[in-house]
Amino acid sequence: MFQFLIDQLKKNPRRIVFTEGTDPRILEASARLLSGTFLTPVLVGNPAAVQAAAEKAGFNIRGAEIIDPEQFDKMDEMVALMVELRKGKMTEEQCRAALKKGNYFGTMLVKMGYADSLLGGATYSTADTVRPALQIIKTKPGSKIVSSCFILVRPSATGEREVLAMADCAINIKPNEDELVEVALETAKTAKIFGVDPKVAFLSYSTLGSGAGEDVDKMRNACAKAKAAAPDLAIDGELQFDAAVDPRVAQTKCPDSKVAGHANTFIFPDINAGNIGYKIAQRLGGFAAYGPILQGLNAPINDLSRGCNAQEVYSMAIITAALGLDQ
Repeated sequence: MFQFLIDQLKKNPRRIVFTEGTDPRILEASARLLSGTFLTPVLVGNPAAVQAAAEKAGFNIRGAEIIDPEQFDKMDEMVALMVELRKGKMTEEQCRAALKKGNYFGTMLVKMGYADSLLGGATYSTADTVRPALQIIKTKPGSKIVSSCFILVRPSATGEREVLAMADCAINIKPNEDELVEVALETAKTAKIFGVDPKVAFLSYSTLGSGAGEDVDKMRNACAKAKAAAPDLAIDGELQFDAAVDPRVAQTKCPDSKVAGHANTFIFPDINAGNIGYKIAQRLGGFAAYGPILQGLNAPINDLSRGCNAQEVYSMAIITAALGLDQ
C-alpha cells in the first residue's frame, strides 16, 4: 500500500510540516523521508536546537527545512492573516502569542502555502492539533464537519494486501443522518486514495429491515441519502457486519445487494461502535491500523498518538501527504 502512495507522491512531490522539530521520532522519520525524493520535511523549531537534537540522535536531516517562529521574517504578515481568519475571536496580541507555539505556527505555514500538509501530536494532544486546523484551515467547500477514518491493512491469502476503511472512529461522537452521509462520502474518497474501490456499508444490528428501532432508522435513512448524493458509488445498508463481509451470509440475508458480502468501507452508527470495531480488527484480526485520518479539511492535517514511534510517524507522513493529491 505504501509503495502505491509513494509512487503517486513521486509524480507530485510534497512538503509536510512537523510541529515538533526536535522530537527524536520526528527526526528519525524525517531522515528516512529525506532518503527518498517524494516528501520534504519542514521542521518547526530553533535551527540550532533541531540540528543538535538530530546530531545527538545520529540522524542526517540535511535537506530538511527548519523554520523558527521566533525568527520568521514574515511573522507580521502571518499575524495579520490569522487575525483576519479569526474574525474578532482573537486579538493581534493573542494571535502573536499563539503563533509562538509549533501547532499554530505550523498550521499557518500550511495556510500560507509554505507546505502542503501537517503532521503533529507527538507531544501535543489531539485537541491541540485539531483546534488550530479548525480555526485556520477550516472545512473545505461542501463539508460541514471534520470526520475521521482508519485505514486497516493486512496480508491476504493471495499474498497481496487487504485494505479496509472504517469511520468515524475518533471524532464525531453520535453523528446524525446528514453527518453520516458526509462521513461516508469523505471516507469513500479516502479509500480511493489508498487504491480501494469503495464498497460502502452502513452498519447496524439490522440487515435491510430485519430489525427495527430509532438506531436502525438512522442508518437506513442515512444510507438512502448517501445513495442519492452519490449514485455512482456502491453503497448499501443498513447491514449487519456479517452480511457486509461474508458472501455466504449475504446470499442468505440480502442476495440482491451489490455491496453485501464484499464491503470494504464501513460506516459505524457512532463513535462507540467505530472505536470498538477498528480495535477488534486491529487486535484480533491482525490488521495494522493507520489513523485517525482527518477528513473534510481544506488541507491535509493529521494527528499522531503521543505514544507513537518513528515508523508510525513515517507512515502517517506518507498518508497525510497523499491525502492532498485529490485537493
